[in-house]
Amino acid sequence: MVGIITFPYAVVTNHLLPFSCIRNNTTVNFYKKRQQQHYYYCQCTVDSNSVTNAVTTTTSDDMFSVNTDSYDSSFDYLGQSTKGDLNLKYEVNGQVDVARKGPIEEVAKLQALEAEGLLNGLGIQDPSSSRHSPRGIFCTRTLNLRSISAIGYDMDYTLMHYNVMAWEGRAYDYCMENLKKVGFPVDGLAFDPDLVIRGLVIDKENGNLVKADRFGYVKRAMHGTKLLSTRAVSEIYGRELVDLRKESRWEFLNTLFSVSEAVAYMQMVDRLDEGIISPDLGALDYKGLYKARKAVGKALFRAHVEGQLKSEIMSKPELFVEPDPELPLALLDQKEAGKKLLLITNSDYIYTDKMMRHSFNRFLPNDMNWRDLFDMVIVSARKPEFFQMSHPLYEVVTSEGLMRPCFKARPGGLYSGGSAQMVENSLGIHGDEILYVGDHIYTDVSVSKVHLRWRTALICRELEEEYNALIHSREHRAMLVDLIKQKEVVGDLFNQLRLALQRRNMGRPAQTMAATHMDDKELTESVQKLLIVMQRLDEKIAPMLEEDGEHFNKRWGYLSRAGLWDKSHLMRQIEKYADIYTSRVSNFLHYTPFMYFRSQEQTLAHDSYSFYESQINP
Repeated sequence: MVGIITFPYAVVTNHLLPFSCIRNNTTVNFYKKRQQQHYYYCQCTVDSNSVTNAVTTTTSDDMFSVNTDSYDSSFDYLGQSTKGDLNLKYEVNGQVDVARKGPIEEVAKLQALEAEGLLNGLGIQDPSSSRHSPRGIFCTRTLNLRSISAIGYDMDYTLMHYNVMAWEGRAYDYCMENLKKVGFPVDGLAFDPDLVIRGLVIDKENGNLVKADRFGYVKRAMHGTKLLSTRAVSEIYGRELVDLRKESRWEFLNTLFSVSEAVAYMQMVDRLDEGIISPDLGALDYKGLYKARKAVGKALFRAHVEGQLKSEIMSKPELFVEPDPELPLALLDQKEAGKKLLLITNSDYIYTDKMMRHSFNRFLPNDMNWRDLFDMVIVSARKPEFFQMSHPLYEVVTSEGLMRPCFKARPGGLYSGGSAQMVENSLGIHGDEILYVGDHIYTDVSVSKVHLRWRTALICRELEEEYNALIHSREHRAMLVDLIKQKEVVGDLFNQLRLALQRRNMGRPAQTMAATHMDDKELTESVQKLLIVMQRLDEKIAPMLEEDGEHFNKRWGYLSRAGLWDKSHLMRQIEKYADIYTSRVSNFLHYTPFMYFRSQEQTLAHDSYSFYESQINP
């Protein structure tokens, strides 16, 4: 079997690095095209009989160069740096230049088909198929992974995923214990993980939890633990938008760590409404209740989450952490591709070392340990301040976590504190040469992008559940869409006949001669019939809209959607600040460290109309 694939590469002639191209019985031949425009093509022919000859005639050092200098690299037609691109140094062998024969449209079509066949033959899922799966990596802003020199990772809920019920459930228990100690009535309360999802917003003034669309309009709301009706939502929020800049009122639930705190607050709102919170705690309104609970929560976090809870997790990590054998291998691919890997976490060294050893060491080859993966480790980073300002830097010098002051970070080091600027200066890498991966919209993704122009990736484990829920509800959504389209058509006729009736009553002709000559009785009866049909459609559509998304969460619907077609406020934040997003870091394993992520076309409201017009008026 022989297969031919042609890959185009932009030419950069500086800095030559070895690169192996003979793999899995593949002979590689090279051909040059349009040298004056600096484009080259690499033709790969699978031929088991030619491997030996290929090995004896040339080496990868002689054939390839990799552009490693960001200052000398150019930019492609999408504005992405060509740093990291693989280039040809010269042509080898005298075979027919297939890549340059014939129109490029035909050549590309043939090569794409052969590439698809070769991928299938090798048992490798192509990236386009991976995107249509719950384990896909989704792109909001085009990202050339080849041009990324360093990849930084958060740890909690990024490099390791906690069992939400176990971790947040225990955090909730500790929170209730502390609230009880200061006098809050907590008896009979229990942790309900389905009460809250990521991306909701706490309205501190009203004691509400709300879900907003991308514009900030509230679509669903809950007062305490009770869902509000559509009418109540409209009365409360019909004239205002959720504005996250007003931190005194709105609190955005950025991460899964927010779940237990939000559940506790909404349950305390119920107790406040019931009038059973002791007056000894002060005259509390909803905002005062939030502040009081937050103060207790901070004390809880320092005294218990950082103490008792983390000690509990370290003693039995298997109860709290869900292992992912593919994750260390995904990072190993990136490291072997020349990426510098960074671990930047707010957790302390003792906890980080214990959890990383548990999650990584057993899945790494050749007796590697987790430290071997990373070119730099920074614990107790104090994000988001880490990305905005400089804190004292300490070097961790013993396995017990003892530290000494340090004034300059060096590659390979283990540090506490410091700043992102120190990392950049140490590695000689800045701005968009660095990709940072984390689970927190603000602490990890927004601040690193806004202040440093790092490229960003968001980890959102719930995407897998939402994807499966959408698949499960396809028939329901299809039926709902059909009913809405029927309502639109019926409604269009109803509006036209209503206008004709209005004009007739005013002694003026209708829109058309046919409508003008309609019998009075026929016109009136038609309007009445259409009105009844629309009312019945509304009665059918309304509950179906309420049910939409219940396979993900019965109260709040889908994570990324607000209503049938619109995006949620969380999804708008993801699109604004995350260049790519996915459910887990190990999804990188299904791609390559050289992946070119391209954002999808962003449709506009008038696109369908302009397309339709082009079909009927070519």
